[in-house]
Amino acid sequence: MTQPGTGAVGFGTDDALLAQVLRPYRQNCQYLKSAGLKVLDASEGPGLVTADCEFEIPESCYIDDTGHFNSVEFNICYNQMLYYTVAKVVQERLVEPLSAWTMEDYWARQLADFLITDFRSSFKRAMRGGRFSGDITLLDVVEWEGDDLREPLLVLHTSCRYWDENGGNCHGDVRVAITHPTTHQTPS
Repeated sequence: MTQPGTGAVGFGTDDALLAQVLRPYRQNCQYLKSAGLKVLDASEGPGLVTADCEFEIPESCYIDDTGHFNSVEFNICYNQMLYYTVAKVVQERLVEPLSAWTMEDYWARQLADFLITDFRSSFKRAMRGGRFSGDITLLDVVEWEGDDLREPLLVLHTSCRYWDENGGNCHGDVRVAITHPTTHQTPS
């Protein structure tokens, strides 16, 4: 753990955690290579946690080479950043109410209980999909109580962006709902 800046706390890539987060992905689709987290203090601006990431896409997992980073790859990379960031936040108990989760809660929900509810992406300048950088910022976590129609949820508001050494530039704004195990009541 490092202490960058003015009270922020940083974590380098946890290779064992990253490998476990990427385990559900086919080998040729494990694009996220590293992710260093930084927990921001209020003086550093909006956002709770930021992960600075490095990616490599040697070849597309679903189509012949398009010659550029596309929206499918954007989404896959986003998912991998999000899964790793949330796993590390849970593991280190960094952000309420995720700090109440156990790693077992996280692993039980990683795929089935993470639902993108709003996804917006913008491609400002084309970039190659080979080696590039990205980041994700967890801007807000809101706890929604359940009712007769809906289970309790956590709603995460995130932003992300990608860039390469040739000036490629794209970004996104994504909301994700996750079933919240610590408040979920099972019927008796």
